[in-house]
Amino acid sequence: MSAEIVMNGMRNGGQILVDQLKIHGVELAFCVPGESYLPVLDALYKTRDSIKLITTRHEGGAVNMAEAYGKLTGNPGICMVTRGPGATNASIGVHTAFQDSTPMILFIGQVGNDFIEREAFQEIDYRRMFGQMAKWVAQIDRTERIPEFIARAFQVATSGRMGPVVLALPEDTLSNRVMVADALKYQHGQATAAIGPSPGEPALASLSSLLAGAVRPFVVVGGSGWSVAACADLQRFAETQNLPIGCAFRFQDLLDNEHPNYAGDVGIGINPKLATRIKDADVVLCIGARLGEMTTGGYTVFEAPIPRQRLIHVHAGVEELGRVYQAELMINSTVSAFARAIAAMPRITNASVDALTTDARRDYGEWQGRRETPGAVQMWDVMQHLKSVLPRDAILTNGAGNYASWVHRFYRYGGFRTQLAPTSGAMGYGVPAAISAKVLYPQRTVVCFAGDGCFLMTGQELATAVQYHLNVIFIVVNNGMYGTIRMHQEREFPGHVYGTALVNPDFAAFAKSFGAHGEIVEKTADFAAAFERAVQSGKPALIEVRIDAEAITPNTTLSAIREAANSR
Repeated sequence: MSAEIVMNGMRNGGQILVDQLKIHGVELAFCVPGESYLPVLDALYKTRDSIKLITTRHEGGAVNMAEAYGKLTGNPGICMVTRGPGATNASIGVHTAFQDSTPMILFIGQVGNDFIEREAFQEIDYRRMFGQMAKWVAQIDRTERIPEFIARAFQVATSGRMGPVVLALPEDTLSNRVMVADALKYQHGQATAAIGPSPGEPALASLSSLLAGAVRPFVVVGGSGWSVAACADLQRFAETQNLPIGCAFRFQDLLDNEHPNYAGDVGIGINPKLATRIKDADVVLCIGARLGEMTTGGYTVFEAPIPRQRLIHVHAGVEELGRVYQAELMINSTVSAFARAIAAMPRITNASVDALTTDARRDYGEWQGRRETPGAVQMWDVMQHLKSVLPRDAILTNGAGNYASWVHRFYRYGGFRTQLAPTSGAMGYGVPAAISAKVLYPQRTVVCFAGDGCFLMTGQELATAVQYHLNVIFIVVNNGMYGTIRMHQEREFPGHVYGTALVNPDFAAFAKSFGAHGEIVEKTADFAAAFERAVQSGKPALIEVRIDAEAITPNTTLSAIREAANSR
């Protein structure tokens, strides 16, 4: 590709940086402002009509919003924070982006080059701090190299196994004025067929042979790099071959859950029948998922290093192939290129697979059957109501906690990017992720689920939702404790309850103090009307759902866990 080199006269580093963001297609960024990157803020002011800046109330909120943007679009989410405390607060989102393979670029203000290595005010060496948390960490010490570094950041974030990049910006790098050429727009490593890895004919021939000979095949899909087109190709492949498909932990939206080939989610709290089905499969095709701890049930669904199943592992990051499991067939390919190739395959699977797929779907339906729990609020009924009233393109977000099991198990996601949740298990993710989704898709319904502990880790971002008129509906499931830890506590040290109880505010009053709509639900029958009022309020809305502490999971109670532990 050839292009005219653009020279824009003398510019300071902040202006050069923002000019590069425009070249690379950035239209949205999230931040907590800081004095360490004032020239960037000034340049963003000048380009405010083309790059929207969302100012948040905590760096953890800003970086999770950027990470959610990366999940939703497949393009790097942009976050800007100040040095020291700002960077440490933002580290949670970098960890999530790395574990979730989400493209993101975090810009951090830094002390000037003349103060480096003196432990100046809020100075940290970010290359050491983020070294194992990001794909690439660098500090731009020379202003004229800003275009080079940023182009590389976009390329690294979107190539192979996608992930976060961290760039530190010394103050003098941003304030110095130089004449330098702009970079060309980067080429997305997942979306650009010319540079992304793709399956070759020998690999596809081996795949066909394995599937043709399979008696009990199963497909697991997950990971990043998917698109609407790739999901459509996956569906076409599933329909042609009539294979059962399970979606990896918190990637349940890669296939419409109403589709007859969808067999359920492969992660925490997996349907035991589904886990057995995968363990007993003779051929497993895994597309895009890393096959990490959560997806493999603590590395039990597949044996390491050599699974009993004949494993076909497809991943864009060659370093992930053979990392834990030595698959019989390893294919280095982006999910989009692979899905496009297999969508065109004629039927090769045995007709006996049809019954297998029907059985897997029946098991999924039974797994979603009614669950009665202690207390006046039945979360199963809450989820059934939401399934009946939410549009199929509604986006549901959540963080970490036992409350999420109700959403994951009983809601049916409508397809690509209707679920936003962290595979890293980070609490506090749901609130900022929902805000990011509503910024991107203001016409779509966005619902955030959070536990009482999870919500208050980022609940101050209600102010951001109100400030930018982002009418998210936040559902706070309140059981007065850190429920997941209490569950483990009762199992391991029955009756020794310590450090897990919470004294909570009136969440509805909390929401109203920000200018949002607030409701409290203490009986199942009251939820539907409360939800409708939230939808019609014309503002961000919070519904506090107070549940019995005993209703710790859909399958058991705290008392039952304690009794089982005491009987050991």
